[in-house]
Amino acid sequence: MAYRSEFPPVCVALGCAERERLDRSAAHACDSGEEFLEIRLDMLEDPREGIGTIRRIKRRYPDVFLLATCRRKRNGGGFEGTIEEQLELLGAAIEAGAQGVDIEIETAAEAPERVAGLRERARVVVSYHNFQFTPPLAPILRRLEKAPADVYKLAAMARKPSDNWRLLDVARRYQNHPLVVVGMGETGVPSRILSLSRHSAFTYAAPPWDSAGKNALPGTAPGQLSSSLLHRQYRAGRHTCATAVYGVIGNPVRHSISPAVHNRAFQARRIDAVYVPFLVEEGRLRDFFQLAARLPVAGFSVTIPHKQRVLRYLDAVDPAARRIGAVNTVYRKQGKLRGANTDAAGVTAPLEKRLKLKNSKILIAGSGGAARGAAFALAEKGAQVFLTGRNVNRVRALARACGAEAVENERLAGRRFDVLVHATPLGMRPRIDECYFPDEIPAELVFDMVYNPLETRLLKKARAAGKTVISGLEMFLEQAALQFEIWTGTRAPRLAMETTAREALETS
Repeated sequence: MAYRSEFPPVCVALGCAERERLDRSAAHACDSGEEFLEIRLDMLEDPREGIGTIRRIKRRYPDVFLLATCRRKRNGGGFEGTIEEQLELLGAAIEAGAQGVDIEIETAAEAPERVAGLRERARVVVSYHNFQFTPPLAPILRRLEKAPADVYKLAAMARKPSDNWRLLDVARRYQNHPLVVVGMGETGVPSRILSLSRHSAFTYAAPPWDSAGKNALPGTAPGQLSSSLLHRQYRAGRHTCATAVYGVIGNPVRHSISPAVHNRAFQARRIDAVYVPFLVEEGRLRDFFQLAARLPVAGFSVTIPHKQRVLRYLDAVDPAARRIGAVNTVYRKQGKLRGANTDAAGVTAPLEKRLKLKNSKILIAGSGGAARGAAFALAEKGAQVFLTGRNVNRVRALARACGAEAVENERLAGRRFDVLVHATPLGMRPRIDECYFPDEIPAELVFDMVYNPLETRLLKKARAAGKTVISGLEMFLEQAALQFEIWTGTRAPRLAMETTAREALETS
């Protein structure tokens, strides 16, 4: 059974400058089934207006747990008043119906008697925030414990992947009082998803989606996920330390639909696992493997820019992936991390539905990990492979490795191929206006590996010119299904994965 605290598992943080907008967002959250709201008084133009909001929420939704926060500007909030004025506002929030108040450690240390008085009337969360980095955590906990409270909150900016493990490990080991841990920033997103399974008293979320699948309000801290995502996609609160952790590593990963697709696949097959996004910037790959060992991570997808560099950190690499020189799938076998490449099949399977690959003239644009997988796979199928790309030296090196012909961009004019395979990030969200071939497209069948957006600028141009097109979604689904089967030994629920992928792309 998952650890259960006396608090609802997800606290929806609500903060904005306009009182009317705050009221609407609070009502929407409650109507969406949320049971726990944080009202950020300090973010209002007039913090005192938030007292009325609390009173109205409690009158209309008496069972909702309300946590009032009025963080001072010097401690990372927006309130410019004195400590006395801050505590007076929090006292008024309790009178209006708030069952809890969040007080930063700086205030709690300076006015312990006043905080003790508030604690006689409501639950008190004493919080520490570091918006720059994740410091040594043991001294922070000792500092927090000097201030009597019902819950301690430790929020720190995650600068590298292993910061997630440090926060999660503290939550798992800390037994003195209920503790909330938060890794801020995009790098800290895994800590927000996994903290409940490591005994964090609760986690924070941005408001739930509206009818259009968008957030009614932005988050109040960097890296907050919508409560809709935490509940539906990640099933926050349903996992334990025994739940297998999978994920995707890359930079960027914010717009990846892999978490939606693989979590839906785990749910469809009733597998106790969760798939999370790991932002791994260049230079942080070694640090990620420290996290992967300690968490531990059972397997993960690899995307830009790590498909080639990841090989050096693996215990073993499957022969096909070794030949290609790129890995997009990592799995554990007998305690060791092994690398595989499912991109290759993701390219050949959609193409083989449309033409015979043997002797077909196929132009690949790109020279990175995705291009390598495509080039080796198509060459092995007997296709005549041609390579082009902006980095001429890398293109030539890849052409020599797989027996292809390198073609400079300037020499493509007038040449024709049976298939164009686009394997660069151009056109990928958020760079949706970019296109590798702004003028003439030198093939009648155009396959774009980019899947987000579903129809890239390249595919729009090709379709308008009467060409046959293949969306990157076909490749994505093929390689994702193979990944799932490698990780679980279970047949992938392909229809559920495709449905989820299309829904995710529509709302991205």
